[in-house]
Amino acid sequence: MSVGRVGRASGTRAFIYVQHLLGIGHLKRAATLACALAHDGLEVTLASGGLAVPEIASDTEMRGVRLVQLPPASAADLSFKTLVDVNGREIDEQWKRRRSEALRAAWRAADPHILVLELFPFGRRQMRFELMPLLGAAAGAARRPAIVCSVRDVLGGQKSPQRQQETLDLIGRYFDWVLVHADPAVIGFERTFPLAAQLQRKIRYTGYVVDVPDQPGNESPAGKGEVIVSAGGGAVGAGLLETAIRARPLTTLRSRTWRVLAGGNLQEASFAALARLAAEIGEGRVVVERARSDFTTLLANCELSVSQAGYNTLMEVVQARARAVAVPFAGGHETEQTLRARCFAERGLLELVDECALAPERLAAAIDRAARKPRPARGAIDLQGAQCSATLIARWAADRVS
Repeated sequence: MSVGRVGRASGTRAFIYVQHLLGIGHLKRAATLACALAHDGLEVTLASGGLAVPEIASDTEMRGVRLVQLPPASAADLSFKTLVDVNGREIDEQWKRRRSEALRAAWRAADPHILVLELFPFGRRQMRFELMPLLGAAAGAARRPAIVCSVRDVLGGQKSPQRQQETLDLIGRYFDWVLVHADPAVIGFERTFPLAAQLQRKIRYTGYVVDVPDQPGNESPAGKGEVIVSAGGGAVGAGLLETAIRARPLTTLRSRTWRVLAGGNLQEASFAALARLAAEIGEGRVVVERARSDFTTLLANCELSVSQAGYNTLMEVVQARARAVAVPFAGGHETEQTLRARCFAERGLLELVDECALAPERLAAAIDRAARKPRPARGAIDLQGAQCSATLIARWAADRVS
């Protein structure tokens, strides 16, 4: 019997928690996992604690996932130390109590056979106020669900030895498994969590998580021969987008159409400034848009991609086998994107420009280097993370069905 049939036959239920604080990458990856589980027949509830992202919400619900939007919180700045509510006010103890109660109510209503926490306890310590009570309730339930941590390839920043030990203790006390969404041949989890060897019995590498396009990109002409410039959700990408527009006339691809996707989180004033710059110096060849639902099709058809190095964007670029230039976000002492981009560059999957050295001339030179290369080979890294994760989660959940 396939894992998918196990889910359909037994009413197996999964509950996934995710909190995005700045960009939308964590939510997008969790939504991809949730959709893969729903496709395999599980009843899936995805509880999201960040600001609502309507396009992800509608797509996820259309694919059979029940989305619970918790009262949203986000980071006030790049330090991630202060959380604010939907109105920009710092959250207080009363807000935390309401939010914690809402999360546990959603968990009880779902009555899951498996609980999946995205990133915690390797990150999201700011959310301990709601996650520790949730873990306590799950661990003490009459029918204890399997408890799983879902974590990306690279953790942000180096944690102190004390914090690392606290993480180990929490994994040992509450968690049955740790799903690392990475290809260990590219980046081993120990690169950013030095105590990973002590979790060897619980860690399962899944490969990288990326959504599978509904149809091959070449069935649509969208993006054919274009240069696609993107910055994820756009919260921290204005500098890259502006530099790309200024770099265009310096490249061998200046006669192509350059499509600049600013993202839904870029401030309106910044978006308007990009549009004005494109009109002034773009020679009619630069199109500035917020976002495109056919982004993966654009990548499959494009001449070249210019982007940051967030997890989801890079996986979509590699899946599309696009020639690529990556400028990893490095603000606020962030190291995650830089490490990932360097590892991918070492494998010949992209050209790298460090954000601290970003200038039109440097970016143009990297674009020309990437444009001269052949498309990356198919199968360069393991991109089966969504399917592998769904198989493992469904199996562990089915073991808890009474």
